[in-house]
Amino acid sequence: MSHPDYRPNLATPRGVSSVVGPHGVGVSPGDKKSKNKSTRGKKKSIFETYMSKEDVSEGLKRGTLIQGVLRINPKKFHEAFIPSPDGDRDIFIDGVVARNRALNGDLVVVKLLPEEQWKVIKPESGDKEPEGAYESEPPGELCGSRVLQPSPKDCHDSPDVIIEAQFDDSDSEDGHGSTQSALLDDVKRLSVCVHEKGKEKASASATKDKSTSVAADIRALPEKSLQRSAKVVYIVEKKHSRAATGFLKLLADKNSELFRKYALFSPSDHRVPRIYVPLKDCPQDFVTRPKDYANTLFICRIVDWKEDSSFALGQLAKSLGQAGEIEPETEGILTEYGVDFTDFSSEVLECLPQGLPWTIPPEEIRQRRDLRKDCVFTIDPSTARDLDDALSCKPLADGTYEVGVHIADVSYFVPEGSELDKVAAERATSVYLVQKVVPMLPRLLCEELCSLNPMTDKLTFSVIWVLTPEGKILSEWFGRTIIHSCAKLSYDHAQRMIESPSRAVPETELPPISPEHTGEEVHQAVLNLHRIAKELRKQRFSDGALRLDQLKLAFTLDYETGLPQGCHIYEYRDSNKLVEEFMLLANMAVAHKIHRAFPERALLRRHPPPQTKMLSDLEEFCDQMGLPMDFSSAGAIDKSLTKLFGDDKYSLARKEVLTNMCSRPMQMALYFCSGVLEDQEQFRHYALNVPLYTHFTSPIRRFADIIVHRLLAAALGYRELPDVEPSVLQKRADHCNDRRMASSRVQELSIGLFFAIMVKESGPLESEAMVLGVLSQAFDVLVLRYGVQKRVYCNALPLRSHHFHKVGKKPELTLVWEPEDMEREPVQQVITIFSLVEVVLQAEAAALKYSAILKQPGTEGLLGPQDEESDKDNEQED
Repeated sequence: MSHPDYRPNLATPRGVSSVVGPHGVGVSPGDKKSKNKSTRGKKKSIFETYMSKEDVSEGLKRGTLIQGVLRINPKKFHEAFIPSPDGDRDIFIDGVVARNRALNGDLVVVKLLPEEQWKVIKPESGDKEPEGAYESEPPGELCGSRVLQPSPKDCHDSPDVIIEAQFDDSDSEDGHGSTQSALLDDVKRLSVCVHEKGKEKASASATKDKSTSVAADIRALPEKSLQRSAKVVYIVEKKHSRAATGFLKLLADKNSELFRKYALFSPSDHRVPRIYVPLKDCPQDFVTRPKDYANTLFICRIVDWKEDSSFALGQLAKSLGQAGEIEPETEGILTEYGVDFTDFSSEVLECLPQGLPWTIPPEEIRQRRDLRKDCVFTIDPSTARDLDDALSCKPLADGTYEVGVHIADVSYFVPEGSELDKVAAERATSVYLVQKVVPMLPRLLCEELCSLNPMTDKLTFSVIWVLTPEGKILSEWFGRTIIHSCAKLSYDHAQRMIESPSRAVPETELPPISPEHTGEEVHQAVLNLHRIAKELRKQRFSDGALRLDQLKLAFTLDYETGLPQGCHIYEYRDSNKLVEEFMLLANMAVAHKIHRAFPERALLRRHPPPQTKMLSDLEEFCDQMGLPMDFSSAGAIDKSLTKLFGDDKYSLARKEVLTNMCSRPMQMALYFCSGVLEDQEQFRHYALNVPLYTHFTSPIRRFADIIVHRLLAAALGYRELPDVEPSVLQKRADHCNDRRMASSRVQELSIGLFFAIMVKESGPLESEAMVLGVLSQAFDVLVLRYGVQKRVYCNALPLRSHHFHKVGKKPELTLVWEPEDMEREPVQQVITIFSLVEVVLQAEAAALKYSAILKQPGTEGLLGPQDEESDKDNEQED
């Protein structure tokens, strides 16, 4: 299901508008009862009118307004943030009214509130979320991990750890809890500003007096305990898809006029407002048999949201099926994030070669460097079907090696300006789910014509170096080539070869190898590549690169039902690292080549430094915890993480917890056009610690790589430079960034969906866990056996009492357990960061929700942590 206006929503669990307030506040379409005599014909506005485009443009120039992407806290959906332009602490947007109808991921313009209304950060508050409460992953370029799924080659953009938001839906019929009072608080809070326009009422004045009476106290606080707060005054771009999955309900007031016209759509994502949908859109028997639809998942799209209504107005798109089932839930996720998963149109398919089987034209072969006799092979997950890249390694007489990275020449099959080009540019990326892939290109290209399958001639774009055994580059060549892969190796095959340097791996343990080459020749090439890759890697990290590996979940699925049978943490091994190093080398080489050729029109990838305020907060925390971390550079962080944790069986878990903390200040890596940034220092890639980087190695699944292929072809004189202005190229880069983030979030949600189903089907699941955050009423844990994060709530445990306090900066939560035997003394348990606890994950009554509870101390320990893993396509960057 696609929609021409779909834009990516960059985040998921739940945001909300609020329940109808008193005096007609927040009442929606046509509720004439809300109009009292004094206001007849005019409803009271809840939201401010947006500023004009001209005023916004002027305010941004003057610096009185600030632009940024809105991020709503998935665990506290009344809190929202935009990044501070100076890299300091995020700007806080408090409540639904201050968000002014903007949704998560929208590009918004905000106006700072007066200082007396800024957020006071209480030093002793244990309930403060990690700054901005990111739900998205740290940049892929930091994380050398990728989930191995049924088609794992494709899953590379995985988020790091599944973060499950938990909500208490018991407070109201529609799962939105205490939002009525929250909305009224929002109205009161923002009414303080209304006096500028001379519109304050008595109640607003009272609120103002109260807030200004506190102003002196606020000003007396140290500067760092205030967080700048703002309100949204304009939406530049509605990047949220305005689509949501959720449930239909009848309105509560059966006597209202609204009841006869509308149903209430309650989104599963609390950060999306509840929506009035016309009854004519609903199933015919919905009004008479609403309970029949209690567990039916629907898709709804917001079409309007008036200033005088706390509810949006929407259109019911379709019924998906039963909540909790894989396909309806998956379709809902894809739709919410604007992923086009429709079949490719006949116009697009007409762009593909029609006479099958297709063979390479002889004139094309003559124009390329012919590498078909070379020992070239692919290394991928065993289930991969879209093989982007191949490797070769030929020993030379002087002891050096000719090493080649050969990438599928996708641009040959995608004519610029064609319908195929347009749909690929719009999709921008393949989207990888646990059970399937939504491809960027038709399968004929992904899996056959472009895929570097063995024993067939394939068109490629290659980077070939002469390297010393230590990885020093002596020469470099770029060009169009033709290869004939002699083997499709899996990571397991390559790993066996690496682990058997002196003896041949039995043929029965290897894939078919073409008769022109021997298993021994391939084995030797893998060993040579491994030795060089180790040197390249060592040099990269000594030069100051950073890697924040985090745990990745992989599932085994039942072949017939598609349900998860089990899961494990995917291991990142030397075979993954081997491929990753050469993909990184190729991407860096191409970045320099296209930037030298077209300094104003190169599509590159930058990674900004971490947010300074969050990083300094983390540094202060680590000092208090006695952790000798150096945050002065990417390399310093990496070295600190590498040496910090000893070699006992929990060292990996402790490193994982700190890695998670270090990932929070990190920003996302972004595609950009070199002509739109004046300061070349901004081109840098922080995690890789290199001046120039791009994406060249995965054109089957990323449109950015196709653009880079075209630029490289122009730099080499194969074609004219694409006639694209820097500003237009930047718009394409922005779109690739948006779709990449949406794709990443979709994959994260798909993993979360399958894990929740596994808990429901196989649970309760027990595991040791390590504490990674402590709040006053709850604490967050990393579940070691599964690599997932979960929040444990004190009120869900059989406690006699609990007490939160801080020792310096170190938060502690003391749990006093209710003894099972009343004659025994209650057991005390102190929860601090890095504490080891035992948790039970168990399904809840609601569809696909699961919670974590603690086992009482004294039970025997369970499984310890397992290793992390990744895949080449993370290229430490991806």
